Amino acid sequence: MLTTIIIIVALALLFDFINGFHDTANAIATSISTRALSPRFAVFYAAILNFIGAVFSSEVAKTVGGKVANPATIDNGVYIVIAALLSAIIWNLLTWYYGIPSSSSHTLIGSLAGAVIAGAGAGALNWSGFKEIVLILVFSPIIAFATGFVIMWIIRKLILVSGNQSRSKMNRTFKSFQVLSAGLLSFSHGGNDAQKAMGIIVFGLVTLGYQDNLDVPMWVKISAATAMGLGTSIGGWRIIKTMSKKLLKIEPINGFASDLNSSIVIQTSTHLGMPLSTTHVISSSIIGTGSVMRFHDVKWGTVTRMLMTWVITIPISMVLAFVIYKIMFALVA
Repeated sequence: MLTTIIIIVALALLFDFINGFHDTANAIATSISTRALSPRFAVFYAAILNFIGAVFSSEVAKTVGGKVANPATIDNGVYIVIAALLSAIIWNLLTWYYGIPSSSSHTLIGSLAGAVIAGAGAGALNWSGFKEIVLILVFSPIIAFATGFVIMWIIRKLILVSGNQSRSKMNRTFKSFQVLSAGLLSFSHGGNDAQKAMGIIVFGLVTLGYQDNLDVPMWVKISAATAMGLGTSIGGWRIIKTMSKKLLKIEPINGFASDLNSSIVIQTSTHLGMPLSTTHVISSSIIGTGSVMRFHDVKWGTVTRMLMTWVITIPISMVLAFVIYKIMFALVA
């Protein structure tokens, strides 16, 4: 039993580590693009604040650990957790390799659902909880686009009302603001994303009888926060390139607005205990704020490619986890 929990924790931390470098771009792409922060400092800065954010709360972890299925009563819980983690790791590595900013949240939730169906049947899946999480994942990017558009519109109007200001002076001002907004976004990212790995570890602990509730032990918080921080310190340069250059030309003003808007949306969701895709939220914020500045400059081809990835991630992850579970169970049976 001890060996089993070590395997689960190791896989969960590997997923969290990959999530760190896969989603590094979420927090720092805009500040790198505008040269508000140097790439090396931005990655280090994000790693530290990701770690701090990751140990700040645990409500999202409880949602991941208990809303998709009940770990205390589910059959074959150990194999389910392992299959879900393997599926999520494989999909994250594939999308990272091709530089596609997909969602680690989508793939983990989809993988867990697929593994539960494979191991315990469709009846074991908490469909209401699963649908609630999926709805948040679907609607949060739409909300982020809309609020990003509004925030950028307000900032632009305030600048116009305040009088003429040289473009270079305005850029310098908002570059300074970006240092703060990038830090806030990194903190927010750690507070939501790292908790998903914590939740899956807690799922395994309850399944194996190590604990009888969904509370997150401090050693789980520290371990997950460390894994994400280390992953972030490596930097997902392929995805950073997509986020910072292939969506649209980011200026300090809309870079700051994107970071601020994303932080508000992510912090709100974390406070409510709901996992969301930080990748989707930040991408949508960039597109929303950029649409106010230069709608026709948004590279809609890249946006379409990203949307397709977002749509297919959950079903592909469900199928992948289902297949992995069946293969794994057949090998050990």
